[in-house]
Amino acid sequence: MAVAMVSCGSICGMCTSLKVIEKQPISGPGFFNGSLSLNPFHKLYITPKRLALSRSTIIPKASAATAVEDGSSQETAVPTPKVIIDLDSDPDATVVEVTFGDRLGALLDTMNALKNLGLNVVKANVCLDSSGKHNTFAITKASTGRKVDDPELLEAIRLTIINNMMEYHPESSSRLAMGEAFGAFQPYQKIDVDIATHIHVYEDGPERSLLSVETTDRPGLIVDLVKIITDININVESGEFDTEGLLAKAKFHVSYKGKALIKPLQQVLANSLRYFLRRPTTEDASF
Repeated sequence: MAVAMVSCGSICGMCTSLKVIEKQPISGPGFFNGSLSLNPFHKLYITPKRLALSRSTIIPKASAATAVEDGSSQETAVPTPKVIIDLDSDPDATVVEVTFGDRLGALLDTMNALKNLGLNVVKANVCLDSSGKHNTFAITKASTGRKVDDPELLEAIRLTIINNMMEYHPESSSRLAMGEAFGAFQPYQKIDVDIATHIHVYEDGPERSLLSVETTDRPGLIVDLVKIITDININVESGEFDTEGLLAKAKFHVSYKGKALIKPLQQVLANSLRYFLRRPTTEDASF
């Protein structure tokens, strides 16, 4: 069973609400076992009603097509939005799944926005079950025809989908952590990042380990996680990144010099992630 993670070479901004903040070099090996080197890392911050990201490329807004069907937006109960970016289940494409109860239609607006990021939607499926309508896309890079494995582009895909969801379903912002920064409605509750953050490393064979991270969501989280991991010379091979309402849940296959992580290194990794995720605004100058 494919392990759950998520999910053009540079991270893009969210419509006109973005600005360049800071650039920092990233150290360590590439995102997938050294096969792809990260572009220079760019810090991401949220400012009130503005989302600051790296570089000046802008995430394309969705087309004017609506995704609301049969007056479902008039329902009282707002379902939990879910965005899954999966690099494990398909060897040739990155699989993206979007769920928002039964409110999402064919998502033509999202498909067009993904194409404007330099991506091809090679397959699209809709599945309806008791938890809602699951819209699934298999996407590849238009330039290479291969799956997306650049963490900056994966984050741009995630932010594009969430931005479109909040644009066409403003009520979804009350169920998303990013709604506090640039949504029409504030999140229905606040989550203590210390309580919400959980990090575990599991055995996953002799050549790799499985890293599980759960924390409060925020823009740029995929890039942040990969940077922290690679800064201590651990390779991120594949996995899945889930945005589930106010939380982000990631599972990465990781290795060190082609081997699974030994216990001391597992502890170093967990401590590094826990420190950053629980205190993301701490400045070095404060010590």
